[in-house]
Order: sequence, then structure tokens, then C-alpha cells
Amino acid sequence: MSKEENNKTSVNLQRRRLLTGATGVVGAAGATFLAVPFVSSWQPSEKAKAAGAPVDADITKLQPGQMLTVAWRGKPVWVVRRTPDMLENLPNIDGDLRDPASNESIQPDYCKNTTRAIKDEFLVVVGVCTHLGCAPLYRPAIGSPDMDEGWQGGFFCPCHGSKFDLAGRVYKSVPAPTNLEIPPYHFKADNMIRIGENEGETA
Repeated sequence: MSKEENNKTSVNLQRRRLLTGATGVVGAAGATFLAVPFVSSWQPSEKAKAAGAPVDADITKLQPGQMLTVAWRGKPVWVVRRTPDMLENLPNIDGDLRDPASNESIQPDYCKNTTRAIKDEFLVVVGVCTHLGCAPLYRPAIGSPDMDEGWQGGFFCPCHGSKFDLAGRVYKSVPAPTNLEIPPYHFKADNMIRIGENEGETA
């Protein structure tokens, strides 16, 4: 083989290596660009996080008889600190309720009790009427002047007249078919409630 042919062969080999290397780099770069949005698609969107992320309610300043409202999944969630008198009165009105044992209503198993709560003192309930989704009014006092005679305290829906007791249990003969919903929740600390997450779960 002549010297000139050797030079041509050498140049061709160099070109081939250069083209092979360049193709590999472009291919790797392309794969990287493809991988980034694909991997990103595994992550939940901000909208999804907002729709389902748990929220914390600080109840440090919540006094007996008071109610705190927090937003979770676009709905109001009420935290009511019930007084001993409120709790004592709950069993007395079972006969007036449609579902006193909460057998047909939505709540975690750990809240399927008379007070519908983890700690009797604190009611955590979704503030949306189970009839057509209106927001009931909080009327905790027995005999509230703007309520019917014999009112025992609870929640009143001004849209269609549904009534609920201070455990969110629905009265008979009103449009709402079930008790107010109890969301999943747990106590992160004595004065901090995490709404939207059961104990031991990680958001």
C-alpha cells in the first residue's frame, strides 16, 4: 500500500471515529431531553398537591365552645372545641337523629362513636351540608334565639333547613340524608391537628 493510500485510510478512520462519537453524544443528549419530562411526569402537579395535601390546624388558642375553620381540598373543615355540657347532651338527642350511630355516614373507623372524634373535646368535621353542599351555620347554644324552640345546639343549613347536632349527626325529617363527613385526621401534637392524613401515613 502506498503512502498516499495509507494517509487516506487514516483520515477515513479518524472521520469515522469522529462521526461515531458525535452520534453518540447527540443520542445521549436526546435521551436526556426525553428523560427529563418523562421523569417529571412521575411527580404530582402543584394542583394535585393542593387538591389532596394534608393541612395543619393549630388549636392552641381555641377556647371551649369556639370553632376554627381551615380549608382542605377546597372545602371548609371545622374544628369545634366542645364544652363538657355539649358532650353530656349528645346522647340525650339520639332519638331525634336519623343516624345516631353513624352507620350510614362517612367517617374513619376511629371516629365511629357517639362523639365522632378521636378526643371527645374536639370535633373535626367537613362543613358542607350532605344535601346539596351548602355551608351550615354554627349555632352551639341551646335555645339560640334565631332557631326553633327546643334547639339543642349544633349546625343549621339555611339553604333547605337541614339540622345537625354538635357531633355533626343529622336530625330526622330534614333534606340532608347523612351525617356531616368526618375527614381523616390525627393529632400531631396536643395542640396541632393534621387534617387529611391518618396517623402513621406520610403525605
